[in-house]
Amino acid sequence: MSKLAPLTRDEVKQVVEDWYQKLDVHAPMVEVLPMLAEEGLEMRFPEATLRSLAEFEGWYQGVIRIFFDEVHTLQTLEIALNADQSQADIKLVVYWEASRWNPPAAKSERLMMDAAQTWVVRRSPTSGKPVIVIYTVDGLTLREGSVPL
Repeated sequence: MSKLAPLTRDEVKQVVEDWYQKLDVHAPMVEVLPMLAEEGLEMRFPEATLRSLAEFEGWYQGVIRIFFDEVHTLQTLEIALNADQSQADIKLVVYWEASRWNPPAAKSERLMMDAAQTWVVRRSPTSGKPVIVIYTVDGLTLREGSVPL
């Protein structure tokens, strides 16, 4: 078995940026799933905890049918690499805007909030690329003018 290359800050930052870009455009699963760990995945959202790619796919297919006109803007990003650079522990805050329509409402609603998150990223033994292993939404702070989630 070959040793995996150490992670770099630049590639970890790129994973974060790519993740939010894909969420904004509602990228197809074929682009999103390779960004997640096949083994040991844990994603904690306010409404669900997901532990497999199949569970994530079900969740993702649901949310892309609820939210639209999404914009994720990275506010803060802290990356801590462990000693052998096999894992990155990430703390971030992302500003999220999205619209949703609750039928039969005459108009859509705008959501605007800051989402504090904690991630763990490791290199995939399958693809050799950095992947999200743990993804936790630590808290949501509504911005002025937002409707509640």
